[in-house]
This record gives sequence, structure tokens and C-alpha cells, in this order.
Amino acid sequence: MGQFLPFTKQVLKNLFSAPATTQYPFVAREYPERTRGHVDIDKDNCILCGMCMRSCPPGAINVDRAGKTWTINRFDCVQCGYCVEKCPKKCLSITPGYQEPGPEKVNYSVDVPYEPPKPAAKPAAPAGAAAPAQAAKPAEAPAPQA
Repeated sequence: MGQFLPFTKQVLKNLFSAPATTQYPFVAREYPERTRGHVDIDKDNCILCGMCMRSCPPGAINVDRAGKTWTINRFDCVQCGYCVEKCPKKCLSITPGYQEPGPEKVNYSVDVPYEPPKPAAKPAAPAGAAAPAQAAKPAEAPAPQA
């Protein structure tokens, strides 16, 4: 009888247990702790230093200081976390979840409202101070004669 139905035990076990799969499109996925996801930015803390861009192995991050934008191509990103480690302001984080697939690559771009600090103006000289002496012009050396 043991050879007649060798899978009977497994069939009965599976018949009375919960399904092993999830209803993915209808039920949100619960990611385990320390799961790599996608890179998010807190644009209010970003100073557009570019450290994340320089530390990104595949070059998925682009920082444009002149245009005040931070851009990532999520399909090129390998979720290594180097950008998060290198960020001096800790404005980057890895959030569980992934970019949804699509027919073309989409760049996620954020306008960063960062204004660099303006250099402090030099204080004006006091009214009674003398003008600084001009440095004496060095004498020109005579040309060598051949």
C-alpha cells in the first residue's frame, strides 16, 4: 500500500493548510525587515553636494546644482545603499517597496529648494583708519646679454 499512493500524505497536508502564495495585486506585500527597496530623498534637508552621485556604482543618480534638481533612474539603481551611507545630511533613505515595471525607463526627479549660504560681507574700515600702503613693485631684472 506504501507504493500505491506515495504522495497521499503530502496531498492531505496541502489540502488542509493555508495557501503558500499571496494574492499580490489585491493584497499589499509586507516586506521583511532590512529588505532593500528604493531610494527616497528628503528634499528639505538636501544641500545638492553630489556625494550620492559620486558614490553611486551604476551612476543612477544625477545632481544638478544649477537647476536645483536631484534625479534618480530607479531601473539603473541596484539598491546598494552607498548613496545613503555617503550623504552628509542624511537626507537619503531606503524605503521598502520597488518601482513598478513599465514600458520605458522613467527618471524620478525632485526640485530641491536649497539656497547656498551667501558669503559674509567684509566689515567696512573705521573712519579714522589710514589706507593700506601699496606694495612696492619689484624691480625688473635686466635682460641677459648674449
